[in-house]
Amino acid sequence: QVQLLESGGGLVQPGGSLGLSCAASGSIFSINAMGWYRQVPGKQRELVALANSGTGTNYADSVKGRFTISRDNVRNTVYLQMNNLEPEDTAVYYCYAYIHTTQRDWGRFWGQGTQVTVSS
Repeated sequence: QVQLLESGGGLVQPGGSLGLSCAASGSIFSINAMGWYRQVPGKQRELVALANSGTGTNYADSVKGRFTISRDNVRNTVYLQMNNLEPEDTAVYYCYAYIHTTQRDWGRFWGQGTQVTVSS
């Protein structure tokens, strides 16, 4: 099985910065994509940023220019640097990974979620 362990998050004032990290471990043959989604109560989970192997990165329009996603393929870790945070960024952030556990088997995996609160 695969585990995604998130760290980071917390409380920050508007205009501030936070960093999130997520390390994948377990039965990993290769990682196709890693990224971050977020969810607020009563709304659907939405994509924040995704780093695909070989095809680059994708960002939600609302975070372009403020958030940066990066991957460390040696450590199977994805990072999200969040700058100029806004109250609208308040949400639970979930790490996501699309992983081949063997050469033929694959799955989509989620972290447990970490709270990010932007408030003065």
